[in-house]
Amino acid sequence: MGNTTSSALSKEILEDLKLSTKFTENEICQWYENFQKQCPTGRITPEEFEQIYARFFPDSDAKSYARHVFRSFDTNDDGTLDFKEYIIALHMTSTGKTTRKLEWAFSLFDVDKNGYINKTEVTEICQAIFKLIPKEEQSKLPEDENTPEKRANKLWAYFEKKDNERLAEGEFIKGVIENDNAMRLIHYEPIKQ
Repeated sequence: MGNTTSSALSKEILEDLKLSTKFTENEICQWYENFQKQCPTGRITPEEFEQIYARFFPDSDAKSYARHVFRSFDTNDDGTLDFKEYIIALHMTSTGKTTRKLEWAFSLFDVDKNGYINKTEVTEICQAIFKLIPKEEQSKLPEDENTPEKRANKLWAYFEKKDNERLAEGEFIKGVIENDNAMRLIHYEPIKQ
């Protein structure tokens, strides 16, 4: 039984994940088993992450969005996600408290990781979000947000910044919390059938 240590989740990580997410010990252990099956190396590559993500969005192109999500969770910048980064990614994108979620959203939009968001970055993420929206849903979008650029313009306007100014994390979170519309524009929720 040489591999018991690697296949069992360490106590510290388990405790840490129970604190930082709302998942139960059972859920975390169950996911860990699946994770080990899917990723025997214990690491997820951007390509594997894209495949996992694609299952959530069967009717659209989730590739570029998945890549941005991957970047925002690869906290140590080693080009892979370990189990802990992966679970936190799942947690943040599915549930998570609003402030924590918005801190994550900020890092999603901060494409170059310099601690600020500019309008170019907002446009880039809006393009990725747009690809998540199935074609027939895109055609039903309001006139002022039916292209990625319009969506970006509408979102940027809530922050009351000029096009060449930049946005710090606190300003981003405040702007989104104060505007339900901004909250809706920073992500895409599939319409429940």
